[in-house]
Amino acid sequence: EGIKSALQEHPEFEVVGEAVDGLQAVESARSLGPEIVIMDISMPNLSGIEATKQIKEFDPEIRIVIYTMYSDKEFVIDLFKAGISAYVLKDDPLSDLILALEAVKGGGTYFSTMSPTILLRHMEELEEKTESTDPYDTLSQREQEVFQLLAEGKRIKEIADELFISPKTVESHKYNIMEKLQAASVVDLTKIAIRKNLIEV
Repeated sequence: EGIKSALQEHPEFEVVGEAVDGLQAVESARSLGPEIVIMDISMPNLSGIEATKQIKEFDPEIRIVIYTMYSDKEFVIDLFKAGISAYVLKDDPLSDLILALEAVKGGGTYFSTMSPTILLRHMEELEEKTESTDPYDTLSQREQEVFQLLAEGKRIKEIADELFISPKTVESHKYNIMEKLQAASVVDLTKIAIRKNLIEV
């Protein structure tokens, strides 16, 4: 209720739905397609980390703002890797949440006054893990499916129909895939797929 009251003073934000647990948060995000989702880490039925992963799976464009009392480094790093756009502590002033929403709405990111310290302190550890990982393994299951179909020469519309998602979502996945794999074109994706024996030539 405190968040809703605060948002009512900011007409640029409109509350389009609420959820009582993680599962409902995911389903509401799927059905309502909001620009931003605010949620906690600790929720019944499904954690904020898993909910973030699921939401990003079906709509990478939805921006996730975590509003929580937890400042553990593991939570911050796991959520950062899952694709959140902002991390705000409930101990911070409510105005910080508004600042986070404004930053995220403009395409930026926002992290609590203390969480950047945690991130910086453990960024080397995160980078080491990332460097030692095959870029293909950083793709989500859905991105791997889209990658496979793109490499096979399928068009965006064909992929959308086959996976029961929108062409816009396929385009978003394609962009993320090419960024993660540092591919400049679909031809590059096909070469990667051949090297990994994912398609026959």
